[in-house]
Amino acid sequence: MGKICLCLTGQTLSENLETLKRYRSFADVAELRVDCLLPDERFLIRRFPEMADIPVILAIRRNIDGGKFVSGEGSRITLLANGLAYADADRRRNFAYVDLEEDLNVPSLEEVARAFGTRIIRSWYNLTGVDDDVAAKIKKLRRVGDEIVKAALTPGNLSDMRKVYRAFNDSGNTDKIFYCMGEYAAAPNILAKRFGSLFSYAFPGNELDPKELSELYRFHQITPDTKIFASTDNQFNVSSPSRFFNTIFGIEQIDAVHVPIPADSLHSVVSFAEEIGISGFSVTMPNKEKALSYLNYKSEEVRSSGACNLFVRGVSGWSGHNTDAAAFSESLLAFIKRNDLRRQKVTIIGAGGSARAIAGEVHRLKGKALILNRTAEKARLLAEPYRFAWAALDNHSIKRIEKYSNLIIQASSAGMPPDADTDPVSFYKFSGRETVMDIVCRSEKTPLLKRAEASGCRVLDGNDMLVRQFRHHYTCFVNKEFPPSLISRVEIEKPNGGVKAEEQKHGTTGY
Repeated sequence: MGKICLCLTGQTLSENLETLKRYRSFADVAELRVDCLLPDERFLIRRFPEMADIPVILAIRRNIDGGKFVSGEGSRITLLANGLAYADADRRRNFAYVDLEEDLNVPSLEEVARAFGTRIIRSWYNLTGVDDDVAAKIKKLRRVGDEIVKAALTPGNLSDMRKVYRAFNDSGNTDKIFYCMGEYAAAPNILAKRFGSLFSYAFPGNELDPKELSELYRFHQITPDTKIFASTDNQFNVSSPSRFFNTIFGIEQIDAVHVPIPADSLHSVVSFAEEIGISGFSVTMPNKEKALSYLNYKSEEVRSSGACNLFVRGVSGWSGHNTDAAAFSESLLAFIKRNDLRRQKVTIIGAGGSARAIAGEVHRLKGKALILNRTAEKARLLAEPYRFAWAALDNHSIKRIEKYSNLIIQASSAGMPPDADTDPVSFYKFSGRETVMDIVCRSEKTPLLKRAEASGCRVLDGNDMLVRQFRHHYTCFVNKEFPPSLISRVEIEKPNGGVKAEEQKHGTTGY
């Protein structure tokens, strides 16, 4: 159980054969999407299984099911018949499977398929969501005992994903396939074997193509005992924690997989993690402070900062950790080539969970700081325990910043959607002598860093801090120190160099 199916959507058979050639070593099965072929090419499909030399699914997807076939059911049935006709005694030259929708009732097609060993996939599509009765629907799909049932669903949130997981657990040991579409599709398709699916569909050129699925996520090695870890950021494409962790898991031969999960709410993330048995996951703003109410154990860093960016499952429930402080200090001190912050005057922008961790580290490292926040009261509450200065984040604070300008550290959500174009201290004129750090990770420098660099300042983005957080998370996940010698073997890149990202302005303030 658990095979990678390469979806072939080229306009010609030769184009599809070239695609198959590129991905052959990663695919177990191929699906020929006849609806994507040019009209003249559709009449040549009968020979494709022999040319492909791999088990092939014959599929002609209708427009109403998300496909491209619009010529009517009569034409489609004729094409299906042509694909199954003149079956060879050598079954390798026939289509191994034929995909027939739940409402298609053509007994002669089914008889021909069964006569020559072509298995029927009885499919059902929901392009807009996940039905409440998925398990019952799956049980009703199968008409004959040898059919494979397939549900193609579009989860719109983590609650929908939980319904999918429950449905496939509740539908017994029958041969079945599920394929998830949309924003929430990555994790269930990576974990298809854990969800009980016979196939996981992968498209060439997609972020989750057969090569990624096979090599990076080690799809074929996933078992019921494989530990699952996750990143839970709505901008998870901005950074690539899964690339980092899965690469290291592979090198270290650790039976674990790391997957991306969009976080519609912290409550839904925790519920989903408990439902499918996730062993640990990261959280980002604005959930770091909300996380505390879900924890059975809080590390010292969590208690002191009042924020958590990492959940790890223990025997007594969830334990919470915060790696912001350690990653921040390591990154900054390496950049400025110092062991501490003595005689350094520091401006910290923000008063949330990340800013609290950073303020605690500045104090520990003997620095003096000014806390700036749009809500002055929050700045005061953060500053007072350390006897730091504080002020509202506005142009009245220019003189104060000038007094605390050795280091300027941006630790708010500015630079992230919906404030991707925001420079939180646009009113301040850099002298060029400041060192400016922005903990936001994105594919290009934030507006703040661009302006500081143009003024002659040394600037540091959040990418190095993020990698250091990954290393601390690894230690929490597998209870062993990260091997420093492996850092050069992890590919973490973005279009302009740094952490892998979409070519857009999305970002994240670390993990």
